[in-house]
Amino acid sequence: MKRLQTDYLDLYQIHRFDYTTPIEETMEALDKLVKSGKVRAIGASAMYGYQFHNMQIVAEKNGWTKFSTMQNHYNLLYREDERELIPICRQYNVSLIPYSSLAGGHLTHKNWNSDSKRSNTDKVLHDKYDKEQDNNLEIVSRVSELAEKYGTTMTEIALAWHYAKGVTAPIVGATKVSHFNDAVRAVDRILTDENVTYLEEVYKPHRIVGAL
Repeated sequence: MKRLQTDYLDLYQIHRFDYTTPIEETMEALDKLVKSGKVRAIGASAMYGYQFHNMQIVAEKNGWTKFSTMQNHYNLLYREDERELIPICRQYNVSLIPYSSLAGGHLTHKNWNSDSKRSNTDKVLHDKYDKEQDNNLEIVSRVSELAEKYGTTMTEIALAWHYAKGVTAPIVGATKVSHFNDAVRAVDRILTDENVTYLEEVYKPHRIVGAL
């Protein structure tokens, strides 16, 4: 906090599920940070639904602070958290702030690969999405179609889908001013139910990526 020049943190998140530490110890420690005034809210990141549910239950039983946010892996190309984790977040009124909201850039251009440094060097990115490339390209094509229909960018359509799904704040990686502009415009882009269905209907179940 001294390095950040602040007296408190608005949001303090744990990174994934800790298999080596008892849940009670984790939740009590986070609660103490909130009660001390150092942290205003706590959040969690990618994990299995049952793990997140168990952590919320422990906090509830002991009168400790519960998680307010979930930073999970969620985008048009990866929707596996819709099965369990996201419904649990809704149950506890937990805000979604997903990472990889644009699938590492795949949802921003028609072709699968680009000439960007990340596309050429990021092995984690390839591991996340390449195995489902054929199905993913079907979805990318639909994002492109809607972008052309509305005279906007694929980025704006892909992020607008997040808002249509009730996401609070998709995390966007930006390297250009135009990336920020697209992200800002997406807030006001309203997709119809038909648009959402069109983007989603060709999706096929994927292997779990993110929760460990």
